[in-house]
Amino acid sequence: MFSVWRNLNLSRSAADYFSVKRQVLALCSERGTQRLNPHRKCSGKRFNVPPSAEFVSRVSGIPTMAKLPYQDSAEGLDAAFIGVPIDTGTSNRPGARFGPRQIRVESASMLRACNCGTRAAPYESLVVADIGDVNVNVFDLKDTCRRIRETYRKIVAHGCIPLTMGGDHTITYPILQAVAEKHGPVGLIHVDAHADTSDMILGEKIGHGTPFRRCVEEGILDCKRVVQIGLRGSGFTPDAYEWSRAQGFRVVQVEECWFKSLVPLMSEVRAQMGSGPVYLSFDIDGLDPGFAPGTGTPEIAGLTPIQGVEIIRGCRGLNLVGCDLVEVSPPYDTTGNTSLTGANLLFEMLCVLPKVKYY
Repeated sequence: MFSVWRNLNLSRSAADYFSVKRQVLALCSERGTQRLNPHRKCSGKRFNVPPSAEFVSRVSGIPTMAKLPYQDSAEGLDAAFIGVPIDTGTSNRPGARFGPRQIRVESASMLRACNCGTRAAPYESLVVADIGDVNVNVFDLKDTCRRIRETYRKIVAHGCIPLTMGGDHTITYPILQAVAEKHGPVGLIHVDAHADTSDMILGEKIGHGTPFRRCVEEGILDCKRVVQIGLRGSGFTPDAYEWSRAQGFRVVQVEECWFKSLVPLMSEVRAQMGSGPVYLSFDIDGLDPGFAPGTGTPEIAGLTPIQGVEIIRGCRGLNLVGCDLVEVSPPYDTTGNTSLTGANLLFEMLCVLPKVKYY
């Protein structure tokens, strides 16, 4: 499919970004011959294929996620990238409200259509688009949670899998409320430096340190199918993860991850998750701040980007019903590498969704 880039007619009149994109979206392969067709014969579906930097410069065009088309709803999509730009639930350094925007910028420059490590070709098998951001209320966190919940109800009603750019980790709570309304209690793969299971913070029940406590209370999580990976740092008690274990969560502290591949761990996690619906929530502060400094509550001695990729690739074969990448804070990301890492991790999430084609 992707060799078709070399067959595009790049005349002077067609070399602008949108003209090239129209050609690519229409290009179809049928019995070894290239021809223009608005629908690909292999599936009868129209697929959105990001333009190649071989022909469209990386710095040109509107920076949607991976330069995918924008549409204002999830109708007709198998998966959708969506931003939730809030940081009013954060307890330390703010700035995550700018995460979705900067992740998109980095993705538009450096993401390509195929995963060369796994040979996944998501844009040949899923209809994907960027559906913009939730219109959050930056002055009222509870109202923002309501808006998120209502938005995600519409997304999942279309049978679309949301791939979310945060935003602080508060957002996972209302997202999971909407997801569980459709799928019932879900398994959870949670990558983070922190358990996010506090009951209250400064007298408030809703915040980025409480989402999974709220989810347990409401029966949203299938607690025997929850794993938390990368937890670390100082705590208010000697065992900050006692509550998680008491609910039946598997807790994998970062010390268990040092100096090793996480491929064996993910084999065990897949067995734990089984065939039921699973949600993947990845806090960028799960990675060591040497790799991802642009975040609100950094903790030293964290996971490496390689281990982060191993965790996500280890989700292949699971019944993933949603994913998020949260807590990217561009004001603390002076090189852009945290946002770039977040963009790549989101692409890896797309590549392990059900029904993705592999070569």
